[in-house]
Amino acid sequence: MRIYTRSGDKGTTSLIYGKRVPKNDLRVEAYGTCDEANSMIGLALSFLDNEKWEGKDAFLKTMHRIQTILFHVGAELATPSDKEVTWKLKHSHIQELEDQIDEWDKQLQPLKNFILPSGHSTSSALHTARTVTRRAERTAVGLGDEVVNPLVVSYLNRLSDLLFVAARYVNQSLDGEEIPLQADV
Repeated sequence: MRIYTRSGDKGTTSLIYGKRVPKNDLRVEAYGTCDEANSMIGLALSFLDNEKWEGKDAFLKTMHRIQTILFHVGAELATPSDKEVTWKLKHSHIQELEDQIDEWDKQLQPLKNFILPSGHSTSSALHTARTVTRRAERTAVGLGDEVVNPLVVSYLNRLSDLLFVAARYVNQSLDGEEIPLQADV
């Protein structure tokens, strides 16, 4: 497979099934933002290479599954509305996120204040992935009726929640500092 095709040199790109659209098409923005969030999750996980804690392997397995599903969410967004999606997001994928959020959240100190994105480098990168995921969600909402599967917006919404809890979970696991928001600035 060649990496470059030159077919996008004039500002268009191909959706799944070959339909050409401008590179600034909202659908391209939506799946591109999912790709950006996925890359940021990958960067966050790379900061864990030399770290050790009891739940690390399970954490990585969960995050790799999320990355895989997020890749498929991007593919759904890259599929034109009049075409069949080969892999479809299901409610069970959202339920997996909710179950994981609940599991990690039970292990965390309750929040008493808003917190600043901070602490371990993995946590900070997961906070960045969270904000990119929120942007993907806003873009998918902007597609309106063109969204291939209405669960896409729900998944992205819940994923951003999970990334927030994951950032806190990693901070707690690796003694990263959570910095509370100062009210008196």
